[in-house]
Amino acid sequence: MARLSAELETFFFQDLETAQTVNLADILTLAGERTFGFLFVLLALPSALPLPAPGYSIPFGAVMLILAGQLVIGRKRPWLPQKWQTRGFDIKIVRKFVKAGMPWLRRIEVLSRPRLAYVCKSPAGRVVIGVAIALMSISMLIPIPGTNTLPAIGILITGFGLLDDDGLISLAGLVVCIMGATLSGLILFGGYEGAKALIEVLKNRVLAP
Repeated sequence: MARLSAELETFFFQDLETAQTVNLADILTLAGERTFGFLFVLLALPSALPLPAPGYSIPFGAVMLILAGQLVIGRKRPWLPQKWQTRGFDIKIVRKFVKAGMPWLRRIEVLSRPRLAYVCKSPAGRVVIGVAIALMSISMLIPIPGTNTLPAIGILITGFGLLDDDGLISLAGLVVCIMGATLSGLILFGGYEGAKALIEVLKNRVLAP
C-alpha cells in the first residue's frame, strides 16, 4: 500500500486536478477499507498546521467527534450522515493545507511501522484513543484562539498511529492530547476568571453611589 503522503498528493493534485470542491464523500472514498486513522489524520490536518483555517476546525471537529464515538463503541467502519458527506470545501484551500502538511506527514512516515499493535487494535486501547480524540474534537469546537491547534496535532499523531497500527506513535499522540486538554482547560479557566472579574468591575461601577 502506498504511503499516505503519496496517496494524498495523487488524489488532491492529480485525480481532482480540475475539481472546484472536495467533499467528505470523496474523502471516504479515498479512505476505502482502511481504519479510522486515515480520516483522523486528514480531518485534523488543516487545524494542526500553523496556518489560518477558518471554517474548518468546527465542521471537521464535529465529524471527528462522531467518528471518535464510533471508535469507542467498536465500529469497524466509519459512518457519516449523507448530508454531511455532500458538504463541499474549496479544493484550492484544501490543497494548500495538504501541501503544507506533506513535510510533517513524511517525517512521521519515516518513523512509523507496526509495533505495540495492541494499543491500536485492542478494544480497551481503541476506547482510550476514541475518548481522547472525542475530547480533543470538543476542544476544536470551542471558538476561542488556542483551543484548536494543539488538540488537532494530538488527533493527527494519534490517528497516524491507528493508520499504521503503530501503538508507540498513538501513545505519543495521546501525550499531546493530554497537553492539548491542559492548555484548553487553562484557556477556558482564564477566560472564566477574566469574565467574572469584568462582571464584578461593571457591577461595582453600576452600583457605585
